[in-house]
Amino acid sequence: MSSETIDYYNQHAAEYVQATVNVDMAELYAEFLPMVKPSGHILDAGCGSGRDAWHFKQQGFSVSAFDASAEMAKIASQRLGQYVATSSFEALNAQSEYDAIWCCASLLHVATQQLPAVLRRLQQAMKPGAVLYASFKYGSTDRFSNGRHFTDLDETSLCSLLSQLPELQLVKSWQSRDQRPDRAADIWLNALITRSPH
Repeated sequence: MSSETIDYYNQHAAEYVQATVNVDMAELYAEFLPMVKPSGHILDAGCGSGRDAWHFKQQGFSVSAFDASAEMAKIASQRLGQYVATSSFEALNAQSEYDAIWCCASLLHVATQQLPAVLRRLQQAMKPGAVLYASFKYGSTDRFSNGRHFTDLDETSLCSLLSQLPELQLVKSWQSRDQRPDRAADIWLNALITRSPH
C-alpha cells in the first residue's frame, strides 16, 4: 500500500469510520460466513474500523485483524477489545493459520503488480480448504483518487490474476452497489475464493 494511502487513512480515520461503520453488510456476510467452519479463525485483513471483525466475533468466530493505518488499528482494537496490529499485506507471513480471510475494500489499495505476491501470502496464510472474500471497485484501471491509490478489477482481470495462483479457486464473483447513500452509483466486484484442500 502506498504511503499516501496510509497517510490518508491516518488523517481521515474518524470521518471514514463515521461513513462506513453503519453500512449494511448482511448480504455479504450471508455469502461468506456459511463457508467458514463454526467458531473458525477469521483474519480481517485491512480491517478499517473493525466493523466486520466485531460482527464475526459476535457470531462466535475467533478473530484476528490488522490495518496498515495506525489510527484505524487503534480504533478497531478499541471496538474489538483486543489487539489489532498495524501491519500490511506485504508483511503477512502466516502459514496455514486461518479458516477464512476477509479483505473487504482493502486489497483494492494494493498496486496491480503487487497483487500476485500479496495473494500468494494470503494463500499461504489460509488453511487448506479455507475461504477468502475480497472486494474491488469495478473497473480495469490503476488510479489515484481523493488521496488514495486504487486498483480496480473486473471479472476478466480477476480471473487473470487468479490464473497465476493455481492453489486458489474462484467459487463465485458478483457485482453489487455501494450501500452508502452518497455512493449508490459505485459498483463493486465481490469474490469468494478457496484454497484447494490438498
